[in-house]
Amino acid sequence: MMKNYMNNILSKGLLIFTGAVLSTGCTDSFLKPDPLSFYEPDVTFSTESGLKAGLAMADRHLRLYWTDFESNNINVPISTEYLFSDLSLFGKTDQGNGTYSNFAAQLTPTGGISNGDDNQISYFWGQTYSGIKYANTVLNYVDGVTSLSEATKNAYKGRAYFHRAYRYLNLVFQFGDVPLVTKLLEVPKENYRSTKKEAILDMITKDMEFAVEWVPEQKDMEYYGMVNKGACRQLLIKCYLATGQFEKAEQQADILIGQYQLMAEPFGTFTNSGEPETWNITRNVIWDLHRPVNKAIGTNKEAIMVLPNSSDQTHTDFLTMRIFGPFWNDGKLQTTDGAQAAINFARNAPLYDKALDNVRAFGRGIGTIRATHFAQHGLWTVNGIEDKADLRHNSTVGNWVNMEDIRYCAYINQGAKQKSEYYGKNFMLYADKDVWGTDKDGNPIITKHKGDILCSDTLRDWFDFPLYKIYLKDENAEANVGANQFNGASKGSDATWYLYRLAETYLLRAEAKYYQGKDATSDVNEVRKRAQCSQLYTTVNIGDIMNERARELYLEEWRHAELVRVSYCLALSGKPDEWGNTYSLDNWDKQEGTDENGGSYWYQRLMHYSIYNKHPEGIQSGGKTFIFSMDKHNMYWPIPNGSIIGNKKGKLHQNYGYDGYDANVPMWETWEEAVADEDKTE
Repeated sequence: MMKNYMNNILSKGLLIFTGAVLSTGCTDSFLKPDPLSFYEPDVTFSTESGLKAGLAMADRHLRLYWTDFESNNINVPISTEYLFSDLSLFGKTDQGNGTYSNFAAQLTPTGGISNGDDNQISYFWGQTYSGIKYANTVLNYVDGVTSLSEATKNAYKGRAYFHRAYRYLNLVFQFGDVPLVTKLLEVPKENYRSTKKEAILDMITKDMEFAVEWVPEQKDMEYYGMVNKGACRQLLIKCYLATGQFEKAEQQADILIGQYQLMAEPFGTFTNSGEPETWNITRNVIWDLHRPVNKAIGTNKEAIMVLPNSSDQTHTDFLTMRIFGPFWNDGKLQTTDGAQAAINFARNAPLYDKALDNVRAFGRGIGTIRATHFAQHGLWTVNGIEDKADLRHNSTVGNWVNMEDIRYCAYINQGAKQKSEYYGKNFMLYADKDVWGTDKDGNPIITKHKGDILCSDTLRDWFDFPLYKIYLKDENAEANVGANQFNGASKGSDATWYLYRLAETYLLRAEAKYYQGKDATSDVNEVRKRAQCSQLYTTVNIGDIMNERARELYLEEWRHAELVRVSYCLALSGKPDEWGNTYSLDNWDKQEGTDENGGSYWYQRLMHYSIYNKHPEGIQSGGKTFIFSMDKHNMYWPIPNGSIIGNKKGKLHQNYGYDGYDANVPMWETWEEAVADEDKTE
């Protein structure tokens, strides 16, 4: 019943908002008047059903940051957040010179903000302002629905405030000082000023205090995926942290931790890998916690808010297995005896081997986004030990896959059914012996030496990965026994995703304690205990907290935005990072250069844990050279030039370090000033 209700509401929302969704590609979209006006909103939103449809669309819109159905289903916008972090790099080397990795040189207000399936900066700008419009639409019309009580109206307002605040919180840590839009306009406004991020943070904090007071708990909501009180409280915690109200953040976290609980034992429906004879999962709580079917069920006491994405009417594919997995069946990865390491066969093919069905077990990855060496190894080191007992890093139970765990499905000659001598053995990165051949005169020579690398494109083809996070089973494709590497259950599928869950609350409380000078060790260890780690902390610093976020919240958190938020919080608090650096509010966001010294905490994480700026001459992989660079000022993305040009009667503030930056451009100092100016179009 609940599922049908949700589908009906979402369907209504789609009818109402189709025009709005299709209009979000332009970078100046925030300048446009209400995109819903052509649907006679005075009529549409005069009833509670209209408000429900509007908020349902806003709820649905949230998941587009993870799955972009509009342009191309291989575009995964959240991956851009990871490219600007310590955890990931662009790995799709077949794009050659089109590979977008040299951010220091390429990222400008006029270029480098949209680049195929690797960089979606412009998407974040346009889609976020579209989401803000959805929220503002509800806020504009809710008081006109006279049939509702004041308490019910306030609940609708609170949910709309959540949607607006969620987007502005991320905007100010992606783009800095941005235009504040809180109203629906009858005509385009082309004289915007930017509003200081501190002012926007003050406004959304106030709004979220209101939301926490009035929005019902999940148990009182009509379906999963609606904004509930717990989600509002989680967002309020982040707002309190971002405004330096650390004690209040801790108090709000205390409440959530008292209401929800970490899942400590297996629960819900168990789903094994795509082919258990190839890769078997020993049932465990981390695997169950991340199965889509278990995220939005009553027995999951950890889920604070989820993003439903499973019905025939409303789902969009989330191709995690394609985007975030290595290209393990590339011809550039070979056995010692010269065969392609792995060949994918459909289940009805004569050479199919159930024990080596890697494509259904791991997915046909293409290495678009690859993990840094730190994300594969250093991140998991606690007390000087790489903790492989940690269920999130454990290959024994099947959650984590090391490249050496994959087995060869290799033929020297397929036509003759001649298997490689390494058939069924584990992958190796280096040749295990000398290989002899003959020269042009027939004399014996060594054609491959023991220790020679067997993978010529290690950027794309060779990295370990968390299967429990990216594995998504496509039930429809599973029924097709003729599915091969280019179709079927090899890419990913629809999947309900977490927006917020309690594990993050513990880590947010740890942050709040750290900024206050309190001991935050127990909160981090609670998350580690649930993961059955062999190593626990005896003391923690901000680096330990951020490392635990990386372990626990991969592909859930907006990693870049969170790193920038924490950079600001460190400047607010005066507390040091893990290397003893402290940061000043005067310049934490106004430095540039590619040297290792200075910059923000975000930049220091990248310098310590990524390859950015380490190889200015470039990195050779797959026969091509790639430069990975990042400037200190790239912490904030540039305000798109299209929006600056579209704002013909005013001037927006461009971020430090980019063409057009001018410290003297006036900005609104308070959100009240910005709101008061919204009705003025001249």
